[in-house]
Amino acid sequence: MEVKMMVSAFWSDLAADLEDPEFLRDYVRESVRIATVDSIINALDDARISEGMSKAELARAIGAEPAVVRRLFAAGNSTPNPTLGTLVDLAAAVGLRIRVEPLPDEERQAVTEPLRTGRVAEASIKRLAQLRQTPGRGAVRPA
Repeated sequence: MEVKMMVSAFWSDLAADLEDPEFLRDYVRESVRIATVDSIINALDDARISEGMSKAELARAIGAEPAVVRRLFAAGNSTPNPTLGTLVDLAAAVGLRIRVEPLPDEERQAVTEPLRTGRVAEASIKRLAQLRQTPGRGAVRPA
């Protein structure tokens, strides 16, 4: 019962915070960033494993320190923020290419509306929360 009240209080507080246009924009940007980086890192790690490469071998392939690649793929790591150049290098080493793609229709308005207007519809708040919890989206496709 107490946990349910805490969760309910969290969503109430979040809804109130999202009324501030600047907080809303930050929340949306961070939600999209987390989901996208997570998806790309997971796809790169899956491809690395499929290629039979160790993290150290992948690091050597792109001229990076092994510790950099280990940290990038570390489970439980706080969301990494690699450069686009690093992601492109890693992708190339495992036979992938990074691409930009349109957001699915069901996400598009939930993301673009608050960034453009500083306002969000109630239904979009739940969709934004799902972005942070849904791995597997991505801008990575086989070359």
